[in-house]
Amino acid sequence: MLKQDENLSFIIEPQLGQRSEQRLDLYFSIPNEMGVNAQTLSEESYFNNQFKSYLAYNANNIHLPLVRSRFVSKNKGEQRDYRQNLNLYCYQVRLAIDADIKETLKIEDPDEFYQRAGELCEQSQSLLRKLRRYTPEDEKLISFYTNADNYLSWQIEQSFLKLLDEGPRSSDYAKERNDLVNFCKSENSYREEQQYNSESTLKDANRITNKMRLLQRLIEHGVILNRQTRYLNSYLKRLVKGSVTAVIMALVMIVILNARATFTEVTATLILILGLIYGLREIFKEDITRIIWRAIVRGRPKWRFVFKNSVTKDKVASQLIWLEYTRFKNIPKEVRAIFSKRRQQNKLAAQWLHFASETRVNAREFLPGYDSLHQTLQFSLAPFSRYLKKGEGKLYHLESNKVSKQAVERRYQLNMVLVLTERDKKLYQRYKITMNRSKIVNIELIYSDDGTKQE
Repeated sequence: MLKQDENLSFIIEPQLGQRSEQRLDLYFSIPNEMGVNAQTLSEESYFNNQFKSYLAYNANNIHLPLVRSRFVSKNKGEQRDYRQNLNLYCYQVRLAIDADIKETLKIEDPDEFYQRAGELCEQSQSLLRKLRRYTPEDEKLISFYTNADNYLSWQIEQSFLKLLDEGPRSSDYAKERNDLVNFCKSENSYREEQQYNSESTLKDANRITNKMRLLQRLIEHGVILNRQTRYLNSYLKRLVKGSVTAVIMALVMIVILNARATFTEVTATLILILGLIYGLREIFKEDITRIIWRAIVRGRPKWRFVFKNSVTKDKVASQLIWLEYTRFKNIPKEVRAIFSKRRQQNKLAAQWLHFASETRVNAREFLPGYDSLHQTLQFSLAPFSRYLKKGEGKLYHLESNKVSKQAVERRYQLNMVLVLTERDKKLYQRYKITMNRSKIVNIELIYSDDGTKQE
């Protein structure tokens, strides 16, 4: 469920069915030595800059042999129907090729690797042929088809080039590698024949990459749901701030009136007292407001996402978000018990950060052929690495009366417990996230609610 995304981020991808409800809780144990707390990293700052949430239509079968080709058949409906069906097909092909390429790169045996790579090549060729078989005749639809064909051809070529670059190399498999190279060349030549991209764009790596990112966003239209963000407590926060200001001002006025009654004339002492009173007001007003505000919003959701179909504008799902620093004693006892199973050396003084999302699907049915919503929650740990120490240490060895040294990097560990609640079922998992200043080194599943231990 949880996997690494980029160097300093990870994603969680649960599935949601029709009229379903799902709650996800994440409890982070952040060592104090990392320097992350409410003063250095506020909840609002993390939410606005380091957290992302997406919902998209999804079919359970996202591997290349199982991608459904009927979405690109000639559509007799409206223009938007053709575009949406085309986008759904291309989006599924992209997900499938990404998933299969990642799985293939995990294969270490060259024989098995190139056999699987050859199968992927044949399947990709078949999917591209199916797409091109249904070239629309209506000029209004040609642009949609051209964008999809251009992007899908380029994306598949890039995926196989990555496969060739990162896969095992051996002279025994020269024919297999040559077949993959020829496939990439044929797709490149096809795009040139269709004149999909100008020469100036092809010569500039930045321009062609940015163009394909734009085409990717175009094919996601109608597939990835539009998200609207609402801050739930904005009016309540204004009310609290106004109330605190009113109470403090009333107290200040009482003190001022008493001071005026004592000093019948304006003197330097009176001016000094009034200045001191106003200074104290400014000092304590913010602190009092912050304390009262944290007490009021503790345990309350802070944000709400509303997901709508970008074509029909129908509301599909909504999501409530919680994010707050907490104390260990406020964490549910089941989660505390899981954290307590850590080894003694891992029980360091830590800050506790709680994230929760509660998602409710309002739609009674999805688009034809799609049986679920694919949710992506992306968490960046970049702000967690901000205060980590740079540089490497040295480990010395004594070998045959000679001293040798080896460079070692400084690493830190986060512990996280994931709780997934669906109906009456709960899933508990604990992960150990090892990271340094530049990347996540490893994400390891340590405990699962089935009692399995891997530590």
